Amino acid sequence: MLDLTFDMPKPKTIAGAKHDWELVIGMEVHAQVSSNAKLFSGASTQFGAEPNSNVAFVDAAMPGMLPVINEYCVEQAVRTGLGLKAEINLKSAFDRKNYFYPDLPQGYQISQLYQPIVGEGEVLVEMGDGTARMVRIERIHMEQDAGKSIHDMDPHMSFVDLNRTGVCLMEIVSRPDIRGPEEAAAYIVKLRQILRYLGTCDGNMQNGNLRADVNVSICLPGAYEKYQETQDFSHLGTRCEIKNMNSMRFIQQAIEVEARRQIAIVEGGGKVDQETRLYDPDKGETRSMRSKEEAHDYRYFPDPDLLPLEIEQAWVDDIAAKLPELPDDKKTRFISEFGLTDYDASVLTADVESAAYFEEVAKGRNGKLAANWVINELFGRLKKEDHDITASPVSPAQLGGIIDLIASDAISGKIAKDLFEIVYTEGGDPAQIVEERGMKQVTDTGAIEAALDEIIAANPAQVEKAKVNPKLAGWFVGQVMKATGGKANPKAVNELISKKLNS
Repeated sequence: MLDLTFDMPKPKTIAGAKHDWELVIGMEVHAQVSSNAKLFSGASTQFGAEPNSNVAFVDAAMPGMLPVINEYCVEQAVRTGLGLKAEINLKSAFDRKNYFYPDLPQGYQISQLYQPIVGEGEVLVEMGDGTARMVRIERIHMEQDAGKSIHDMDPHMSFVDLNRTGVCLMEIVSRPDIRGPEEAAAYIVKLRQILRYLGTCDGNMQNGNLRADVNVSICLPGAYEKYQETQDFSHLGTRCEIKNMNSMRFIQQAIEVEARRQIAIVEGGGKVDQETRLYDPDKGETRSMRSKEEAHDYRYFPDPDLLPLEIEQAWVDDIAAKLPELPDDKKTRFISEFGLTDYDASVLTADVESAAYFEEVAKGRNGKLAANWVINELFGRLKKEDHDITASPVSPAQLGGIIDLIASDAISGKIAKDLFEIVYTEGGDPAQIVEERGMKQVTDTGAIEAALDEIIAANPAQVEKAKVNPKLAGWFVGQVMKATGGKANPKAVNELISKKLNS
């Protein structure tokens, strides 16, 4: 079981201020649904296509074009809600959010404000010190993404690429339950992990498929507890939203910078304005983008082209029955089934591909030994070369073969590392490589004893020293391994040395 403490974590306080200030953070995460087609059209969602090549008539807002909902996108949203232990609303509806965007030809965005498809859920966020934080999800709604404006191709004009226009987003809105920059990053990591396990979003932040708007406010100690008791937001400070964050590191930096900015304003006798801001990592500052709009500023109203979305409980139940094993459950199982430590299980379940790789390696083998080779040897080498598990040149079958040779005493740990290097760089079957290159471990005690006797006869002074100080016996181990080309069975070597020196 997970060894987690649910005591209230110590909130982040800002050093250098006149008073103790605490942070309150809520996040709106935009996750692009993994789907081959857009939310209301059949246009492709392929990333990197030629500009304006993935655009249907409805995406371009051509007259008379009506949206037709993509059922698979709805299914992905439901699957996400179930994965976050959230309430699924059998009836939801789409609204028009009116605002000007040059890369949204309709002049409005189809979204869900009043009746989202997913209600309240939760995300368990584990911190490095063994504590955990339950971040509440307020809702998840589906909406269209906008296109992309490009300003650096011409000094006199901007260009618009509509390929992303109409792509389905899930906006995952948290309660203001996050209390510091590290916790905010940990929340995004955990949410991304769950989405990737579910297969509902690939989590690629570099491509903009997962990005976050971070709402930051400051309050005096005790104010957050009052909010928790009353759910009255007036106990919290005025929040400012930092838009379009797509880096864990920048999220943490932006929160710290924005908190200090707000503290300086309040302690200087001013008032924080509710607004939307952008983070500039080069200057280490946030800057104003626009005043923060409220719902009424967008003139929301029900989309007249789309009927309310009604789904059946049986359909939801069928999706629930097909959910994959999620990371927390997989981690718990790895600990109990393979005898792993909490740390090793966390590393191996960090992403679904790593977990699948390890499980294939560990099947029918010593789980701890398998974990050691996957984490230390394979992951270490992949990290050094800036590759992930999907680019591993060593297959689970090959790594499992190396472990089998260790378990059968065919090779030693040292030989196994040499063998791993060969398989990693050249490929091949581990057992065949060992046979063809003469890498088998020497287990013949007669051959080992003969080598040891020669070393003892040639080094009488070293023998006498080792008899007085048994720790010096390690010298003989090294000499025997050198004489046998590193192939001698270490266990047999140690036993023979102990026997010879104590006789």
